[in-house]
Amino acid sequence: MRNGPSRFLADRKPFLGRLISRSIGYSRTSFVSGANDSQVCALKEAGCLKIFQEAITHQQDERRRPQFEAALSELNKGDELVLIKLGIAFKSLKECIDCINALQKKGIYVRTLDGLINTRCLGSFAVQVFPLLAGLADFERSLVQERAFESIQRRKEVGGSLGGRPRISSEREGLVLRLRGEGNSYRSIRGQTGLALSTIRRIIVESKPEIA
Repeated sequence: MRNGPSRFLADRKPFLGRLISRSIGYSRTSFVSGANDSQVCALKEAGCLKIFQEAITHQQDERRRPQFEAALSELNKGDELVLIKLGIAFKSLKECIDCINALQKKGIYVRTLDGLINTRCLGSFAVQVFPLLAGLADFERSLVQERAFESIQRRKEVGGSLGGRPRISSEREGLVLRLRGEGNSYRSIRGQTGLALSTIRRIIVESKPEIA
C-alpha cells in the first residue's frame, strides 16, 4: 500500500495536466508605427510565458502572419491566447469569430487586454455564443452583398455611373509587375509610374494565383 506524497501524486496524476495552463501572447505592429515594445511589456505583465512578435512592413503581404500561425500552433488545451485587442490578430469579424470558435472547440481560450473578451469567463456559454455570432456575421455580409447588387441594378436602370476604381491600362499593370519582378520597392514603383501605393499593391496581389 502506497503512503505519503507519492500516493497523493499518483492518485491525482490524471488531473495534473488540467492544472497546468499557459498564457501565450501575440504582438503585431507595422514597421512604421512600431510600439511593439509596449505591447510586449503589457503582455508580460498580463502573465504571458511566451510572446510571438510580428512586424509587418508596407512591402509585405499583410495576410501572411507566420508568427500568428506559430502562436496558434503553440497553444494546447487549457491555454489562452492573449492579445492587446482583437484587431492585432484579425482583419475581419468573420475571421475573428471563426478562429475563436475553432480555438474554443479545442479547449483554448482567448483574452484581450482591452477587456472586450475573455472566453474563459464564458464557460459553457461559449459553445452557443460563437456559432451564433458566426451566423450573424454571415447574415451581415450577405445583406451587404445584396444591397450592393440592388444598388448597381438601380443605377444600370437609370443609366447612372457605376463608379468604382478607374481602370488601369494593361500596359501600366505590366510595367508595375515588371518593376516589382526586378526587385523595386513599392515606393520606387510609385515614383516611376505615378500610381498610388494602394493601386500598386492591388495589381501585385491580384496577379498572384489564389491558393485553394
